[in-house]
Amino acid sequence: MGARGERVTGDRGGSAVRVWWDARRTRRRGPEAVRRRQQERLAELVVFARTNSPYYRRLYHGLPERIEDVTALPVTDKRALMASFDDVVTDPAVTRAAVEEFVADPARIGEPFAGKYLVATTAGTTGVRGVFVLDDRYRAVTSGLMARLSADWLSPREVVRLVVRGGRFAAVVATGGHFLAVATSTREQRERPRRHRRLRILSIHRPLPELVAELNAFDPLLLGAYASVLRLLASEQQAGRLHLRPVLALSTAEGLPPEERIRLERAFAAPVREVYGCTESGYAASSCTEGWLHLIGDWVILEPVDAEHRPVPPGTISHTVLMTNLANRVLPIIRYDVGDRVLVKPDPCACGNPAPALRVQGRASDVLTFPAADGRGRVTVPPLALGTVVDRVPGVELFQIVQTDPTGLRVRLHPAAEADPEQVWTDVLSGIAGLLDDLGLAHVTVQRAAEAPQQSPGGKYRTVVPLPAS
Repeated sequence: MGARGERVTGDRGGSAVRVWWDARRTRRRGPEAVRRRQQERLAELVVFARTNSPYYRRLYHGLPERIEDVTALPVTDKRALMASFDDVVTDPAVTRAAVEEFVADPARIGEPFAGKYLVATTAGTTGVRGVFVLDDRYRAVTSGLMARLSADWLSPREVVRLVVRGGRFAAVVATGGHFLAVATSTREQRERPRRHRRLRILSIHRPLPELVAELNAFDPLLLGAYASVLRLLASEQQAGRLHLRPVLALSTAEGLPPEERIRLERAFAAPVREVYGCTESGYAASSCTEGWLHLIGDWVILEPVDAEHRPVPPGTISHTVLMTNLANRVLPIIRYDVGDRVLVKPDPCACGNPAPALRVQGRASDVLTFPAADGRGRVTVPPLALGTVVDRVPGVELFQIVQTDPTGLRVRLHPAAEADPEQVWTDVLSGIAGLLDDLGLAHVTVQRAAEAPQQSPGGKYRTVVPLPAS
């Protein structure tokens, strides 16, 4: 079964160009044109899902035939979609058993599944491992949007510099699994080997000195990595061990504090931009010169909501966010609870982009819960509260706060090379203890860990790790 509606399938190169052109034209016509595009694509996606997915046919039973308002639809999440995988997908050739067999073989990373689909897994840091099948429509939209975003980020002079120096791109990502970045890059290299000789995939799991040496040898013009990795590489650059001259550094997968973005731009002498999204949704937002993330509303619907999935107003941090991916048809993602906490800017962004602007504040699943000191009730602490206390301590390069028991925290630190580790720890402990005391949680103990921050299976660093749900 192929995707219906807009012709974004077929020849992938032409499709990506059409996506780029349509996105450019729609944006120039203003927010109302983006809203109309969004409504059209949502209506087509719902019809397609109802027609081809038994899961969505049951879920949407009794709803109006044409849906243009996403809030009329029920909410889904990873657990529900994975539990009903064979009924969710719209192509009967795709089954959970076949996909699981496929991802069990590392040699098949980036290989087309069923001859045409890209398969990507999520690391399961929130408790449920996800396996997602992505069609050529998804890939075309991703490529087209990245082309449009690159044009927004780079000046004509930087584009010329990029072309003259060969356009080399290095991505430091999680390897060893069917994670989206490595699966996409591997497939691109297989399909277009000549074009992608300028692409270098480096593993996040390699020792930092090895990464530094290979990056120095490759000398990329474009550098992409998780925010935590970029922070480490920026410190290596400032220490004189890394010698990069990038045109652009791209931060993905993790939030980047505004002050860190400034430090990174000084270290690399280049603009640092972010993209926000996930395997399920694709690109949902991209950063501007002011450090805000602007929604890509013609291809993604994003809904900040409270714990009951009711909308929250701009200026209020959401409990979670619902995503609708308007591109992928083989495994529809509609009103999908991502788990991220976001803050939508209540006033227009100074950069001039009229699209809604937001910042990611962490994950709902990262909220810490402690018993109250008097034993009556519980006290919750959002990850942002702890994170900002530690992040503003001078000399902290990376950190990770792990809840070890109901009233115990363990802090993993990676101090900057020039910092005094003992002073860093003293300042971190003072900041955390002060926050806990203010919250009535003086009975919570805070220990210093001997080990450094630990990566998840997907290569990311969760800054706050609560107790597993019982």
